[in-house]
Amino acid sequence: METLWQSVVEAGRMLVSGDLSLYGIIGLSLRVSGISIAIAMAIGVPLGYLMGSRRFVGRRLVQVLVNTGMGLPPVVAGLTVYILLSRTGPVSELWASLSGSIPPRMLFTLPAMIFAQVVISTPLVTGVTAAAIGSVPVELRLQARSLGASSWQEATLVIKEARRGVMAAVVAGFGGIISEVGAVMMVGGNIEGQTRVMTTAIVLESRKGNFGIALALGFILIGIAFVINNGLTALQYSGGRYER
Repeated sequence: METLWQSVVEAGRMLVSGDLSLYGIIGLSLRVSGISIAIAMAIGVPLGYLMGSRRFVGRRLVQVLVNTGMGLPPVVAGLTVYILLSRTGPVSELWASLSGSIPPRMLFTLPAMIFAQVVISTPLVTGVTAAAIGSVPVELRLQARSLGASSWQEATLVIKEARRGVMAAVVAGFGGIISEVGAVMMVGGNIEGQTRVMTTAIVLESRKGNFGIALALGFILIGIAFVINNGLTALQYSGGRYER
């Protein structure tokens, strides 16, 4: 218990001290996860809408793939991205065949980390969004069509009606990547000042035996996640009262 309390105090001291390296790691974590969840939303929300509101050939297969992706171990996602982006991987081979030049290094970069986090979060956003859209009464869509609504207006109306579920999808996706370590460690390399984020810094300090600092970083990460998720939850319930 004493160690936990000391770690809380250390976390406060680290934040107040204005440690540039710490704030650099925090900023990089938010940057990578923020860009990743934005891309995942751009892919997952429209796909989730189609899955939840339309019937099309291959829908069942897509749903199975999405459900499988929701349970995909992050380390497997990281390994897949690592193989894709390695010097002998298909992306590098395609680059070389199209451009005739040696491809730039893609591993151990921010884009590689973002790619891995998008792979992890997109199925979560898609699956939860599809469930939320599917719970919207069919009568609402039929009424919108009868009033002459376009496909875009119908989609906007349905997503607005399912906004709490859609925001839950975003919360689930963001929570799945802000706390992820295996994939970003594998494709990012945990390079100081370049690809080191909060989770990989925690692993590094633990391996060095600095458990107090590791716990302090963990508390800071939990605090950041709490503040962001509190904001997302507020957006989730905006425009309506809380349900009991």
